[in-house]
Order: sequence, then C-alpha cells, then structure tokens
Amino acid sequence: MPLIDLPYEQLLTYTGRNPRPADFDAYWDRALAEMRAVDPQLELVPSSFQVPGFQCFDMYFTGVRGARIHAKYVRPERAPEPHPAVIMFHGYSMDAGDWLDKLAYAALGFSVVAMDCRGQGGLSEDKGGVKGNTLHGHIIRGLDDHPDNLLFRHIFLDAAQLAGIVMHLPEVDPDRVGVTGWSQGGGLTLACAALEPRIRRAAPVYPFLCDYRRVWEMDLARNAYEELRQYFRHHDPQHEREEEVFYRLGYIDVQHLAPRIRAEVMMGVGLMDEVCPPSTQFAAFNKIQAPKRLEVFPDFAHENLPGLHDKIIQFMLGL
Repeated sequence: MPLIDLPYEQLLTYTGRNPRPADFDAYWDRALAEMRAVDPQLELVPSSFQVPGFQCFDMYFTGVRGARIHAKYVRPERAPEPHPAVIMFHGYSMDAGDWLDKLAYAALGFSVVAMDCRGQGGLSEDKGGVKGNTLHGHIIRGLDDHPDNLLFRHIFLDAAQLAGIVMHLPEVDPDRVGVTGWSQGGGLTLACAALEPRIRRAAPVYPFLCDYRRVWEMDLARNAYEELRQYFRHHDPQHEREEEVFYRLGYIDVQHLAPRIRAEVMMGVGLMDEVCPPSTQFAAFNKIQAPKRLEVFPDFAHENLPGLHDKIIQFMLGL
C-alpha cells in the first residue's frame, strides 16, 4: 500500500507533536465554568419542514459570549419516552445539512440534533470581538488575543453545552446520548465527548483539529489547514513566534482533550487522507483511555468511506 504518512504499525503508537500547554486542564475547567454560568434560553420553533411521524424544530440556545446557536432537531412522534438521542456535527465551513439524514435515526426511535457551528455555513452567530485576523480561518481566530478568546474554544463549548441541553429534554434518556461527525464534525465529536463525560458513544470520522504541528511538518497546511500557512505569511513571516503559535494552538488541539473521554468510541480513518493526515488522527485516538475501536480504510482519503454510515448507525443502536 502507498504511504502518505507513518507505517500503520507506527500510527498505532504515535502520540502527537503539538505541545500541550502547562495550564491546559485549568484552561478547560475555567471554560466549562463559564459555559455552565450561561442561561441557554432554549427555544424550539416548529420548522417549515415537516413529515408524517416526526416533529421537526429549529432549536436555538445562547452559548458563551452571548452567541445565539442554531441546531436542527427531529424527534419521533411515537417513540417511547425517554428514548436515546444522537447529536451530529458538520464539516468545516458547512452547516447542519438537510433534514433527510436525520430521519434515519428518528425512524429508529432516536431524537436527533444537528448543530450549526457559530460563524460557519448555518444560522449560528459569530459575535466576533477579538484582536487580530478575522478575514477567514476559525483555527487562528483569536490567536493574537488571550487564549480564552480562541474561537474554537467557544465552538467546543457550544458542542458540550448542546449535549447537556439534549440530556435535559424530557423525551431523552440522558444515559443514552451519542455523538458523531466527519472531519470537523469528527473533531467536535471527540471534543464534545471529552467536555461532556456523560456522552455514552462517540463515532468520529477522520477528525480535524488534531496535532497542528504535525500537519505543518508534513507540509499539509493546505485545504482545511491552509490558514496556518496564511497566518505565518501575514503575521509571522520569519517564524519568530512559531513555538508560541503552536503552544497556543495546543489549547484547542483535540488530542489533548482525548484523555477526558469516557464514552465508548468507534473511529473511522482513511489511511490516504491528506486533508487530516492519519497520524494527527491517531494522536487523538491513542490518548483515549475509554473502550475504543478503529474502522480503517487503507485505500481511502478524505472522502466517503463505504459502509461506514451503516456501521455508525449500528454502533448507535447499542445505546
């Protein structure tokens, strides 16, 4: 098999290159305390999209720093209560997607929630208000400000806050909630499961937002990670602050959150992925201490992985 990364045997033991800030745990404990102090002001608005047997809502809640976050919510009309729920996270710059893919889970008796990440393709707000670059690039948003203002900090907290909201819905069994997503959605799946330890099952697929220095060293700061290159070109052209930059990015590096995960994890990975290199994904996977397994696709890149959607839905049926 052609190699774009480390041999598979080395991937299984790889533990990452990006530094972990010394105050990482205190940073996220402080962030969670901020999140818990927010009144979410939950609002459910019946959607214009409705189909027989289900109820579809636009869900809104207030996240950290006052941003109003949107999600699509589908619940089955006749499922016993309380019943399990699945939370979905979308790819970078995209949105929660159509209602159709939520109906498969709802038809099996799940409530389903799909979040729009703030400031991306959906309806969630980006309140802004940080120093530095805001032209594009959520990874680097807030990098020149206090670490508490990193935008992905807020997005990770949105994911965790949403999970807590879902667990408190009267129709949902709080002990039977799972999370899933691909690419950025995979990174948010891991972050959500880390920051909300009551999550029972997590199915990330080729997770983004892991091991930034490794991406840089592989010369793959393009596509989804292009903003890393643009940051250096515009803000540190001689790399005088390179160590500081990657240290700060460590606060929002999912691999460092992975040890907090208590959910059972099933992760999908394509070994030819040049968007989210396999080693960066394994940096997170290898730090998970909860029950876990891999679904490996040796000849596939950052693309559809045949049969994996079916495996994920079967995995969630175990909730």
